[in-house]
Amino acid sequence: MMGWYRGDWGAPAFMGMGVMLLFWGSIIGLVVWAVVRTTRTEPTRSVNTESARSILDRRLASGEIDADEYASTRRTLEA
Repeated sequence: MMGWYRGDWGAPAFMGMGVMLLFWGSIIGLVVWAVVRTTRTEPTRSVNTESARSILDRRLASGEIDADEYASTRRTLEA
């Protein structure tokens, strides 16, 4: 009776273990992805609340526009 079990696992056993490894790996990956996806907060977009007049004033102060262009654009904004 001795020697009736050879002890080798053979190709089918390794293929089954590989399939199970892929299965559980994908399940764990899916759970991690779902947790990260549901708990991650989206960055809020800042809304530009600066008025056109303040933008115009800032552009004049920084030297982007000259006084003539400032006066012309200001008249257009006030009209």
